[in-house]
Order: sequence, then structure tokens, then C-alpha cells
Amino acid sequence: MPLSEQEQRLLDEMERHLMSNDTDVVSAPSRALSYRNIVLGSILVLAGLGALVVGVSIGFNTGFLGIAVGVLGFLLMAGGVVFAVTPTRGAAPVAPSAAKARAPRTSGSSFMDRMNDRWDRRREGP
Repeated sequence: MPLSEQEQRLLDEMERHLMSNDTDVVSAPSRALSYRNIVLGSILVLAGLGALVVGVSIGFNTGFLGIAVGVLGFLLMAGGVVFAVTPTRGAAPVAPSAAKARAPRTSGSSFMDRMNDRWDRRREGP
């Protein structure tokens, strides 16, 4: 289905805008989640959950000590979540397993070349 003249002009304008701002996107520092942070954050969340359960169970008998352990457990859980989802500089991105099944990329092609190739294949149809 061909694009109307207005749609084609809008698409060309968007492409020019993207090309002019492409250097800003490329020069931005990469920040990705790391497996190490996710694992350590999950361990902290589980430890905090355990401390929270212990604090609630001993809170009936000891009062203040149970509240303190419960609050400490909650803080551990919150800190673990923050630690797990905080991106780190230069870390390998967390990729889904489906991403590994994709066709290998050629190292010489740029991002825009790959996008143009995808666009051309999409316009040609199946």
C-alpha cells in the first residue's frame, strides 16, 4: 500500500530529524542491567523477606525487637530491588533468549543501514 504525499513528506521529515539527532543517540553512554546486580539484589530481597517474617513472628512476644527486625527486613527488600534495577555503565545488556536466535549482524553495517534494509524488506512484502 503506497503512502500518500503527505505521509511521504512526514516520513522524510522524520528521517531528516532522526539523522540530524543521530549523533546525540550514539554518543549517549550505554547503561544496562547486569546479571550480577540482579542476582545480588534478588538475594537481598529474599533475605529481607526472611527478616520481615522473623520480625513479625517474634514481634508478638518481644515487641520492640520484632518491630526493629521487621523494619530492617523491609529496608533490605527495598534496597535489594533498587540495587537489582539500577543500571550500570559498561555492563553487558540483559538480552532475552530469543535475541540469540537472530541472524548474526555484520560488523561493517551501521544501525541506520540495518534499519533501511529492514524497511526495504518490509515494503517489498513477503
